[in-house]
This record gives sequence, C-alpha cells and structure tokens, in this order.
Amino acid sequence: MLNSNIKITQPETSCIINPNLYGQFAEHLGHCIYEGLWVGEDSSIPNRNGLRTDVVEALKTLKIPVLRWPGGCFADEYHWKDGIGPKEIRKRIYNSHWGGVVETNHFGTHEFFELCSQLETKPYICGNVGSGTVQEMQEWVEYITSPAESPMANWRRENGQEEPWKLDYFGVGNESWGCGGHMRPEYYADEFRRYNTYVRTYGTHKIFRIACGANTTDYNWTRILMDRARDHMDGLSLHNYTLLNNQWPPSGSAIEFGKAEYYSILKAAAAMDPLITEHSKVMDEFDPDAKVGLIVDEWGTWYPVEPGTNPGFLYQQNTMRDALVAAIHFNIFHKHAKRVQMTNIAQMVNVLQAMILTKGPDMVLTPTYWVFEMYKPHQGAELLELQIETDLVEELAAVTATASIKDGLTTVSLANLSIDEDAKVSIKVSGFGTKVSGRILASSEANDHNSFEQPEKIKPVAFSDYKFENETLELVLPPSSIVCLSVTK
Repeated sequence: MLNSNIKITQPETSCIINPNLYGQFAEHLGHCIYEGLWVGEDSSIPNRNGLRTDVVEALKTLKIPVLRWPGGCFADEYHWKDGIGPKEIRKRIYNSHWGGVVETNHFGTHEFFELCSQLETKPYICGNVGSGTVQEMQEWVEYITSPAESPMANWRRENGQEEPWKLDYFGVGNESWGCGGHMRPEYYADEFRRYNTYVRTYGTHKIFRIACGANTTDYNWTRILMDRARDHMDGLSLHNYTLLNNQWPPSGSAIEFGKAEYYSILKAAAAMDPLITEHSKVMDEFDPDAKVGLIVDEWGTWYPVEPGTNPGFLYQQNTMRDALVAAIHFNIFHKHAKRVQMTNIAQMVNVLQAMILTKGPDMVLTPTYWVFEMYKPHQGAELLELQIETDLVEELAAVTATASIKDGLTTVSLANLSIDEDAKVSIKVSGFGTKVSGRILASSEANDHNSFEQPEKIKPVAFSDYKFENETLELVLPPSSIVCLSVTK
C-alpha cells in the first residue's frame, strides 16, 4: 500500500482561486456546436431557442464561469458577418480545418450570447487575426457592445437585439504561431498591438483582452510578447495538450491502454506544473506583480479518434484516466492561482476531453464532467497551503491534492494516481473543523467509461471510509480514484 501524509494550513498571503480556472471551450468542430449544443428550433430534440435542453441543463450544473468561442483554428477563418441575420440567407462555408464539412453559420453571434445567457456564463470571443481585417474585428466588437447610434449597433438592433451585450473577454487571434497565420513572435506582437487598438470600449464595461501566447515550451514567444506588448494586454494565452509520450501527433487510444500508456498520459498531465512555472518565470521578469494573467485556454487529452468516426471531428471516449488528468490539472492550476487567471478545457461537447457525449437525442456525462462537478466548491475559494509527503509510483507522486476554504467550508480534493495500489492518506486539518463528508469517483478499471449503453457506470457516490481523530483524517484511496472531502466546524 502506498502512503501519503498531508498537512493543511492557512497561507501567509491570501490567494483566491479564480472561478475562471473552470472555463470551457466550444469550437465549430465536429459535433460540438451542431448536434451537441445546437439542434435548431424545429428539432424533435427538446430545445430552448435551438439549444438542446438536456445538454444546457447538465452544463449549467457545473457553474461554468466562462465560455470560449468560436475557436480554435476555426476562429481565424471565421467571418462574423456570415453568422447573423435570417438563417435562411446566412452564407454557407467550407470548414477547411475540421472535417471538410459545410458550415451553415446557423450558430453565430446571437446564438452564442443566447447560450451564454442560458448557461449564466461569461462570454469569451476569439477574434480573427489570421484571415480577418482590423476593421472586421473593430466592427464585431462595436456590433456586440455599442449602445450608440452607429451602423453596427443599429444592425444589431435590426437583428433583434436592442441592448448591447456584455462582452467580458476577447482573444486577439488564436495560435498565431500555427493555424492562425504561422507568424513569428516579433510579427505577431506588432499585429496584436495594432488589432488590439480597435477592440474598443464602447460602453462602461472594459473588455479583458487576451494576446495569443505560446505553444507548450516556446518560452521565447512568451518573452517577446511580454517585452513588446505587455502594456497592451490583460492576459497571455498558453496551449498545451496531454499526449501519449508527450509527442505529436496523437497516438494510442482513449480506451484501449495498458499500464505504460496509463502512466505516460498522467506524466504528460503532470508536466503542466513545470510548464506553467517556466512561463511564469519569464512573465515575472517583465510583470513581477502578475498584472497580466496566464490564460491556459486550451488543455486536455488528445488521442486518435474513435474507430469509424471522421478524423477531423476529434471524437474520443473519456475514461477514469481522463478524470485523473482533469484532477491533476486543477490541482496544478490552483497551485499557480496567482498567475493563472483562466483555463478552458478542450472541449465542451463531443470533442477531445469533453464533458458530454451525444448521439441523437441521447446524452452521456463523462468522468471528466464529474470532476468539474466535484471541484465546484473550489471556485472563488481561498487557496490553502499543503505540505505533502507521498510515495512515488512510476516516478509520479502517488497522491495529488489541493485544498481551499470558502464561507467556513474547507474542501480537500485528492487523487490516487496508482493504477493498481491503494493509497493510505493521513491529513492534518487542525482548526478547520470536525464535521466531515465526502464523495468518491472510481471504477474497477482505469479504462472504464460511460457509454450510451451504460451511461451511469461512473459517477460520484458518497464516501465515508475515513477516521477522524486528533484533528487528523485517515482514509484509503482505491486505485485510480478521486475523493473530495468537505470539512466544517
């Protein structure tokens, strides 16, 4: 049996876990938007204003703080004017990035803000720098946010939205080092400064502007952007996917894997910690007070697609291994909460490490969905300090953990990363309370998953297998499991 000892204390300096660390991402890719979120007003699938009710209600349970749209690579070929006005006259385009299918543009700006309204979440729009113009970006922001008498604001009113929307976050381009234009950092820094100038504040609500940041370990990109454009940005993005053997292109399988592949993926997930540390060091040189947030707006597992599905749709299953990947990431994001101000998992529905899978009228909640649901109490809570001594398994810390407190509720989240050994955990919680309750997410095999035939194979259940004596919690975590404990006085 593996052993871990944890001591929880109040930190010397308070740090709040930004709720935006639990953000989501929805791209015009595969069946994320169409069939996943949007079915249209005339669909036989129950919907509200074209958005399928079951999916929206399930996502709303997660208290999603922010939603990024329309991409991704799609953002830099998206021209927003194609997606407004009567649907029957909207321009149909070819989705060259994802699957070579026709994009109807039936889901556009108005539909996105309707989705955000139904989810009660903040909008994060990613603008087109790669193939769009400064004028196009300026007019989109004006269309969305201007309360004035102006061509774009009047056009919005003609299309049925009298009052301007509140736009919280705007990304100036996506992956400009790759699918967004294959730019050099020096060139993009200048383009960002130019485009960003025209992301204007039309009302009283200031937009949080996010510059395109690095791909994984490209620290030079971060250095040049911070050197040349830090005074013009509120956030700088970072993209990093969890890949087998930490190598591109994706390999392996989402559900067919052995012990070696299991640990390879968890090690790749744990590598997010040194990655953020190194990018933060570069940012600290130019911004020691952390005024510019690090925005990890694409993260998650990426495997080859499920057999028989369109390779461009990026549809994959989701197992307990993916749930552990999510827990590892959240524990790391909390650790870096001073610098990391937002993250967005890729993606929300039917794509990569999704919360939800759909097939016609049916819906499945994935193990990753349940990690988001179990970790909800950490949103907006004060981060607590952890001292952890733990055995290693395959060069990984056997147990990863995080803890926070809000309104008298202390939440301790733990994950046993071992595929075949229990982990005995001792947690010192002096002064945080004596009343304990818990929930566990686990299954008999690490590659277990929820399917349309067995949609509830994996879901949280009550956990009471612990002892609490002398302000110390003693518990045993089964292999490949996640436990969240609530402690109150």
